[in-house]
Amino acid sequence: MLIPVILCGGAGSRLWPVSRELHPKPFMRLADGQSLLQKAFQRGAHLPGVKEILTVTNRELFFKTEDEYRPVNPRGLLTSFLLEPFGRNTAAAVAAAALQVQRTHGDGAVLLVLPADHLIADQAAFADAVVQARALAEQGRVVTFGIRPEGPETGFGYIEAEGHDVKRFVEKPDLETARQYLASGRYWWNSGMFCFTAGAMLAELEQHCPRILAAARKCLEQSRTATGKGLQQTELDAESFAEVPDDSIDYAVMEKTRRISMVPCALGWSDIGSWTAVGELSEADGCGNRVQGHALMHDTTDCYIQSQDRLVGTVGVADLIIIDTPDALLVANRHSSQNVKQIYAQLKTLGHDAHKVHRTVHRPWGTYTVLEEGPQFKIKRIEVKPGAALSLQMHHHRSEHWIVVSGTASIVNGEQDILLLTNQSTYIPAGHKHRLINPGVIDLVMIEVQSGAYLGEDDIVRFEDDYGRV
Repeated sequence: MLIPVILCGGAGSRLWPVSRELHPKPFMRLADGQSLLQKAFQRGAHLPGVKEILTVTNRELFFKTEDEYRPVNPRGLLTSFLLEPFGRNTAAAVAAAALQVQRTHGDGAVLLVLPADHLIADQAAFADAVVQARALAEQGRVVTFGIRPEGPETGFGYIEAEGHDVKRFVEKPDLETARQYLASGRYWWNSGMFCFTAGAMLAELEQHCPRILAAARKCLEQSRTATGKGLQQTELDAESFAEVPDDSIDYAVMEKTRRISMVPCALGWSDIGSWTAVGELSEADGCGNRVQGHALMHDTTDCYIQSQDRLVGTVGVADLIIIDTPDALLVANRHSSQNVKQIYAQLKTLGHDAHKVHRTVHRPWGTYTVLEEGPQFKIKRIEVKPGAALSLQMHHHRSEHWIVVSGTASIVNGEQDILLLTNQSTYIPAGHKHRLINPGVIDLVMIEVQSGAYLGEDDIVRFEDDYGRV
């Protein structure tokens, strides 16, 4: 059995302001309308014989991930999840996945580990590489995929190899060293994709990092699993997961094991690691400019502009990256795109929401968008999926007015049960228990006006919740 394991996490800090903590890089939409996560799912789902895809992701991203998978899973493959309470690097994720697969399918099941935020253009070449990797894995090898270098790239780690034999892993080189690697023909980009049997990986973890394996095993034993139609989710226990050492699978196992093999391949692979890499996915005009969205340019060369909502105008500029979102604007030199992560780091240090969420925030029941806010007021647009419900909750510091724009709202407001139709409204005083439910078959759209001394999202007490957030 071959089980693709999708690792969906990370901050994608070099792709701010589109990538944020609760909307990381895998959820970014490309020009064709699909996200990187959807493409990763399809990449695994289209391989012969695959009947299950296991995803390791953050608990906060579970419902968002489910929503991404639904339109690209017409065959109804089993989607199983390992839900992390917080990030713990790739060694913890791989250890938990190998233990889970061993428990459900045995030592001989083959895991194909795929990062959720990479792009592969040649599916046929990828499938051929997986066939080679699987054959090696079934011989007890731990397999990595080496990508044929397309240039002297300094942003990737490299693998020195001859055929399938790995000589060594090397860190990201400087430019001159990268040129030497390219000229030698013996070095390959480290793709971060791996293939191995559950038994082989667990044996390597036991030998090279037994603390990681022991802590991951203890965590799984103390975690709960829920099964539904076509779905299985294991929510990892937070207290025991915190005991798993923080390390990458490269350092913990791949650079130490003697069972390592490499499949050399040319897949049209990119890790989409910067805005320069994103820009290269679009075709340039005669002046070297690449645009997604709305832009007017005069005397402008070699720029990448992305703006879906507002018009961007440029005059007399060159070599710029301009990324416009509803609540943040990035302007960067094209040759410094790797340093965008410094802005993300500053926002995180300052505790600014722009590192974490967009103006539109996804929730299990739908979305809300902050339309305007100021001293002691905030206005939101709320969209609730058919049949979905917000938690039964209460706020200490704010009152709320709810107005129905479209659809039907079933509302608990204190001791009252209310049914509201389009253009009707209700007022919820601070301290009242309340709940919003969409009983209809179309999306419910509401306008919420908050007022009060404190309007933070943490002013919420949940009494009942369909999504386990009480």
